[in-house]
Amino acid sequence: MAEEKQPSPAGEIGAWSMLGYRFSKSLRSPTPYLMLVGFALFFGGWFLLSEVFKFWRFASLPGPRQVLSEWLNPNPVYGLSVYTPEYYQHIWASTRRVLIAFIIATGLGVPFGLFLGWSKTFREFTFPVFETLRPIPVLAWVPLAIVMFKGDESPVIFLTTLASFYATALNTMLGVQSIEESYPRAAACLGASKWQIFRHIIIPGALPFIFTGLQISVGVAWFSLVAGEMVSGEYGLGYVINTSYVNVKYPTIIIGMISVGIVGYASSALVRFAGDYLMQWRVRELALGDGR
Repeated sequence: MAEEKQPSPAGEIGAWSMLGYRFSKSLRSPTPYLMLVGFALFFGGWFLLSEVFKFWRFASLPGPRQVLSEWLNPNPVYGLSVYTPEYYQHIWASTRRVLIAFIIATGLGVPFGLFLGWSKTFREFTFPVFETLRPIPVLAWVPLAIVMFKGDESPVIFLTTLASFYATALNTMLGVQSIEESYPRAAACLGASKWQIFRHIIIPGALPFIFTGLQISVGVAWFSLVAGEMVSGEYGLGYVINTSYVNVKYPTIIIGMISVGIVGYASSALVRFAGDYLMQWRVRELALGDGR
């Protein structure tokens, strides 16, 4: 009687345990503390240049104390702080637009990138057009977006989706091309159909690149959104930055910029967390290999 195969210790470790392991390991490493030092150096340099030495162009910029005082003021001088409902309306408007654009870009960009990497014929037809359109700046699309789409929301979402789509599709294509040709050939020799190869080898093999592309994509979506909201938009953090500049509300400009950075960092972290959760095999491999 054959001995019953015992499950490997790695197989018994759940995804949450792996993520907890990586988090605890991160706390034991110098990474989070170096991050705090980096932020301290950044804000310290800003304080010294703008408020202490008033160096060159920094003399006309608001310092961190002025920005923080306005940001946390129950009665803000320029009308926007953490105590005003409008502040959260702007954050929600921008977050909703990025979410919609990110979902559309992912739904279109991942399949498009998979076929770009998988089919040489499809790539020869479409990739030259893709590479010609990709370098065009988002702001160059603004007039066409306003002409093609009605209202204030659709042009902004289109511009945000466009930039996010390129990042998603390109990284997905690179993920497919990174798979060694021996794996699909071996599967074909064993009788696997093209669909089975595509489903069980190509898609899983490209997942690390896909989620890397999604992290880039969500970051690209945020700065494309700000550009779109500056031109077409009634609410949103980009709208806040633009109108604050027009009305000479410099502290509010900094508040809007920092808010974009915080929400953008959080959204990128969520994508990274989702990638770790969906690719448990990759998390397990990194954990058992000490992250190398």
